[in-house]
Amino acid sequence: MKKNDNNRREFIKDVTKVSALTTIGLMVPTTPVLANNDSSVPEAIKTPHAFLTPPYLQSLTPNSVDIMFITKNRAYSWVLFGEGGLIHKAQTISDGFVTAYNRVNCIKLSNLKPNTTYTYKIISKEIVLFEPYDLKYGTKIETDEFSFKTPALKEEEVKCIIFNDIHDRPESFGELMKVNGEKPFDFALLNGDMFDYQEDEEQIIRNLLTPCTSLFAKSTPFLMMRGNHETRGKFRGELKDYFSYPTNEYYFTFNWGPVHWTILDTGEDKPDGTEVYAGIVNFDAFREKQAIWLEKEMQKSTYKNALYKVVVMHIPPFYSGDWHGTLHCRKIFSPLFEKYKVDMVIAGHTHSYGIHKPDKEHSYPIIIGGGPKNGSRTITNLEANSKKLEISMIDDGGKQVGHYVIKK
Repeated sequence: MKKNDNNRREFIKDVTKVSALTTIGLMVPTTPVLANNDSSVPEAIKTPHAFLTPPYLQSLTPNSVDIMFITKNRAYSWVLFGEGGLIHKAQTISDGFVTAYNRVNCIKLSNLKPNTTYTYKIISKEIVLFEPYDLKYGTKIETDEFSFKTPALKEEEVKCIIFNDIHDRPESFGELMKVNGEKPFDFALLNGDMFDYQEDEEQIIRNLLTPCTSLFAKSTPFLMMRGNHETRGKFRGELKDYFSYPTNEYYFTFNWGPVHWTILDTGEDKPDGTEVYAGIVNFDAFREKQAIWLEKEMQKSTYKNALYKVVVMHIPPFYSGDWHGTLHCRKIFSPLFEKYKVDMVIAGHTHSYGIHKPDKEHSYPIIIGGGPKNGSRTITNLEANSKKLEISMIDDGGKQVGHYVIKK
């Protein structure tokens, strides 16, 4: 069930492969795209208005969903949606302003009906002039129609797929989905290290949003979790702008089906004082803050009454050597896992996949996905209902390399 990879960190020295994904024909710029807070676009680099990504779903609940997308130029954008037709309009309003003259969009659809299928499309009008008393629109564009289904208020089951440690290999999404077959899933979890480091917007589009929207994200949501590699690079602080989180934190909880999900952000794997961090990280305090928050969450009825308690974290508390991040996670999180009786911990990070059964060190199973090189990549399926929670791990050759069942 376990595959060793003793050169986990040597891969960073390899040249990152760039995917040739062209399935949706998106316009990905060859020059850096201006950030959301840039106030002007020089005439010399203005280009026709376009969508840089199709819409991708975030934070789906029985009553709401966040729809995100990125446009080439600054614009006023909105969503048309409805059950039987596009009869409703959604836009973002804050402090009396309708959000406009922006590129990275997150528009929430609220007051939705549970267990209902909705159709939607995006409209965007370029803003070519924005003066105090003179605003002019340019090109108007729109997407095709897409659809999604809200979960029921009390879903009896849940199905989820989990990716981890893709490391800027966008082709891995499609290749892993192919060997996984046609298994349905309610949402996807991206459990950290989707990138080697954070460089710019183009990297996020090319290596994550393009493959995910091409495969599923226009109709099925995903949750983007940070790994230790998402904490690196000059664009690290902007990462959160491109994804939606329930409380605008990288750690949160939610219930779906019979499962209470706890999402933790395990931060960096080396001590804060490590020279390469140059004095600008503080992850020990960040993890300790989460531990205080986590115990409060585990005392809530939503946790106590859930049939299964599942924790998802990038760095596992065991089976990841004696690096600082592992030992710190073990010290502050594992006692809470024991005290409040979690049923399972799902992780990545080690690049060595394995199903680790409960033992004298931990009373809960630890599921670790592999990656990122060919031959060690995995995709993990979680299915839970009133009778059992089942984990199945498939490698990139289509072989089941891990299986675990918790019966209730």
